[in-house]
Amino acid sequence: MHKDQSIVASQRVADILAERILAGDLAPGARIKQDELAEELETSRIPVRDALRMLEARGLVTMRANAGARVASLTRRDLEVSYEIRERIEPLLLADSVPNLTDEDIADLRAVMERNEGVTDVDEAIALGREFHWISYRRHNTPLLAQIVERVWDTTQSYRRAYMKLAMGLGTGDGGRTHDIEHRLLFDAIAKREVETAQAALVMHIRRTRTGLVRHGHLLSEAPEGTGPKRRAAAK
Repeated sequence: MHKDQSIVASQRVADILAERILAGDLAPGARIKQDELAEELETSRIPVRDALRMLEARGLVTMRANAGARVASLTRRDLEVSYEIRERIEPLLLADSVPNLTDEDIADLRAVMERNEGVTDVDEAIALGREFHWISYRRHNTPLLAQIVERVWDTTQSYRRAYMKLAMGLGTGDGGRTHDIEHRLLFDAIAKREVETAQAALVMHIRRTRTGLVRHGHLLSEAPEGTGPKRRAAAK
């Protein structure tokens, strides 16, 4: 295979596998069988191996000698630290972006927020919530911060989804009305270009989720390997 073709093939496999992980089709700790994946995607093992290395660099996959590849999993302490990182880094990214946001950006932010308020499906809420925050960050000039934030979002997404489903089942209200109110507070501050207020609202929003994740972390890891929250059949 030509070098350029090999890179394209590896990226294709990486994109497909990343989507399955982020969508919850592959649960944390699930084994990734390279032979089966190569057969399914009608490619050789080389692009699969290269794709797994790409995803390992993103923190989505772990690879160990004689143990193969698995979807990366986090301990309760890992989750807590990840959200502590978010509390410190995302306000910096937000502050860098807000002064540069256009009226069109604000309109996009409002539209996504309002769509999210009417959503009852967890997977759709996850996607819209992520879109909301990344619109607020889209005018940043600090790519290093954005890369760190994106990595943390990716590595915690499966747990965030599981927590939202758990919260709904427990009737705690987390991820529901409280979540909408927090987004409204954040949106209002961003629309007024009140950077410090927006940062405070963001920290409150992240911290509440961190508290819930840590409190229920033992329940989020009880699903056996190969199971876990599944995405809707329809594409987002």
